[in-house]
Amino acid sequence: MHADRDAIWTGELNAPHAFAAEVGFYDTTLRDGEQTVGVVLDPHQKLEIARLLDELGVERIEAGFPRVSEEDYEAVRLIAEAGLRAEVWGFSRAVTADVEVLLELGVRSSVVESPISDLKLRALGVSRDEMLRRIRDAVSAAARAGVTVSYFGVDGTRADAAYFEQAYKTAIDAGAREAVVVDTIGVATPEAAADLVGRTRQWLGPDVPLHWHGHNDFGLATASALAAARAGARWLHGTINGMGERAGNANIGEIALALRALYGVNTKVRLDRLRAVSERVRELSGYALEPWKPLVGENLFRRESGAVASQFHDPPSIEPYSSRLVGAKRSVVLGKKSGIDSIRLKCVELGLDLDERRQRELLDAVKRLGSEKRDLVTDDELRRLAET
Repeated sequence: MHADRDAIWTGELNAPHAFAAEVGFYDTTLRDGEQTVGVVLDPHQKLEIARLLDELGVERIEAGFPRVSEEDYEAVRLIAEAGLRAEVWGFSRAVTADVEVLLELGVRSSVVESPISDLKLRALGVSRDEMLRRIRDAVSAAARAGVTVSYFGVDGTRADAAYFEQAYKTAIDAGAREAVVVDTIGVATPEAAADLVGRTRQWLGPDVPLHWHGHNDFGLATASALAAARAGARWLHGTINGMGERAGNANIGEIALALRALYGVNTKVRLDRLRAVSERVRELSGYALEPWKPLVGENLFRRESGAVASQFHDPPSIEPYSSRLVGAKRSVVLGKKSGIDSIRLKCVELGLDLDERRQRELLDAVKRLGSEKRDLVTDDELRRLAET
């Protein structure tokens, strides 16, 4: 089932549920991800992230929405001219002027979006028929100019099914070559995501590649993306660290790891580079992550509990996959929950030659200090305790 069986220790429980699929990633960190509250990336920072994504193995990078600002325009220009291996995509509303700016920048692939739920249309004061006209005009203009269009029906998971079908067929008839099934508000369960992707495939036919774009408002973005892949979605949208508006977007790293380790589906994403890319994107964006976050959290391969530290020598007994699979380092840290095995391992690591009695005295001192600090005991603090 696994290409890295010796580094993945998930057992055989998932084997009956494995599936074969060709799945690629469409990264929207530079557009949807930057919509994270408080995050502002300048053009050169966006170029740096685009290069990191390219090295990571992401096949499609959404450079941005150039009509938002002069900085966004410059960012798209820099990325389009960077000579990346990945395809550079743009973002456009169903507005002809948006398409013209992409052409001016030399971007030849773009999603073209329009809202299709009645909730969105009512908020904008646009009728269903008017939106169909806008879709037809913008998509046909882009297609005539040689742009590869993927139609993006905003809030599709809350749209009337008949109108969803009509909007997507209108876009395909106007020249769109691909289609994105969009869960803008993150309401789709995995079962519903699979069902909607399957129905869209029936409506548009097997020759139209489908994307899935999901958000994480109910904590289901990764699960729904996996279900969409099983149902036939060729491209999965997401961001680094799951950053994005509200609860964020689907997390590319989590999806890639789950596909590989749980379902036996290999992608081109380099799992061993994800933690480094995650850290750099965080530095540039200025936000922190929960230390227990899957794949990139700092606690995943750190062990404080004495009961767990006693098994530290045998990683498969306490971890579902190897730290080397994702480019992480394993370590034992000390605090209130440490046990004697934690102390022994730390003494070896730091070169402290203490007998059994002194190790147990040190454990008591570590537990006291950890409780007083309500934090971990550092290596320097441990050395000072060992000297007393």
